[in-house]
Amino acid sequence: MSTQTDAPTIAITMNGSLSQIAPADWDACACPEVADGGRADDPFTTHRFLSAFEESRSVGTGTGWDPRYLTAEMDGRVIACAPLYAKSHSQGEYIFDHNWAHAWERAGGRYYPKLQIAVPFTPATGRRFLTRPGFEVEGLSALVQGAIQVAADNELSSLHVTFCTEAEAIAGERIGLLRRYTQQYHWENRGYNSFEAFLADLSSRKRKTIRKERERAQAFGGTIHQLTGDQIQPEHWDAFWEFYQDTGARKWGTPYLTRRFFDIAQERLRDDILLVLAERDGRWVAGAMNVIGRDTLFGRYWGCVEDHPCLHFELCYYQAMDYAIAHGMKRVEAGAQGDHKLSRGYLPVYTHSLHWIGDPGFSEAVARFLDAEARAVGEDIEILTSYGPFRKDTLEEHQ
Repeated sequence: MSTQTDAPTIAITMNGSLSQIAPADWDACACPEVADGGRADDPFTTHRFLSAFEESRSVGTGTGWDPRYLTAEMDGRVIACAPLYAKSHSQGEYIFDHNWAHAWERAGGRYYPKLQIAVPFTPATGRRFLTRPGFEVEGLSALVQGAIQVAADNELSSLHVTFCTEAEAIAGERIGLLRRYTQQYHWENRGYNSFEAFLADLSSRKRKTIRKERERAQAFGGTIHQLTGDQIQPEHWDAFWEFYQDTGARKWGTPYLTRRFFDIAQERLRDDILLVLAERDGRWVAGAMNVIGRDTLFGRYWGCVEDHPCLHFELCYYQAMDYAIAHGMKRVEAGAQGDHKLSRGYLPVYTHSLHWIGDPGFSEAVARFLDAEARAVGEDIEILTSYGPFRKDTLEEHQ
């Protein structure tokens, strides 16, 4: 006689604060690869990074990013989790749905609040359904079902999963979510042992242009410093806060991060961060902040208090490439948008998101839009790549 046993039950819990989830449980799902002593693939989804947003009040009451972190437990053990937020706007997401919101509201509906699985203010690709090794399939499925159930129970318009991995996008589409294709510019390290080796892959004209840009930038009258870990001191954050406020005020009106975030970064995130700062006459005049993953350097913020020709390109792009080459990293993700990145060796790549729309009719309309958008994005990537700075023979060789 055979005995039939029921599949293990997975319990989904919604948590209003990351402090309700043990760091060891969260990170066992978010970054199990650190067990070998190395860096996290994606530092943004670690407990320490997400909790810095919350503790600094960059997210939470009044910000439009209200934490609703999900955990999935099996037999009393956390097997999966997700950084879920209730959103009252679409700011700080970088995969835009403003037109969807306008259409929904013109039809008499209420688009906000909505649910968002994302790293706040961070257009960097990484896993969004964080699962312990061995629980990838059931963990992702449980988190998707749990998030949709929360949205449905609370009569929310939609659920969005932004900057997920391609594998997650494929899995999500298979279980009924809408898949969206967008694009960014990334720099790939094709085994270069120096910046000059990278330049050798470019056309002669582009090589000369980049060399001239670097010469102009480095002639700004000061010194460029790359700082990480214990090299970073509170004075550097004082300067960077000034840079960040200037850029944030011009781009978003109000900067997303609070001053307290940078204090917390000094306390517990400085090993994850590379600051590239320009010093002139004893004063910090410009800087770029990067976050260091295992194989990827993520460019995040830039700002200045003095304008110097080409210094932005040097600090944000070329210094990042120098660092990646020196440390054997595979790529640099330079953040959202920016066609000017193309001529500097950053090529267009697909980025991915997943969406659930509660209203069936609206969901069908969005699906049609996404099909047309995907074709347009594919065409743009093909055309933009052909206009990149690489010699055709080297580009074909590395594809």
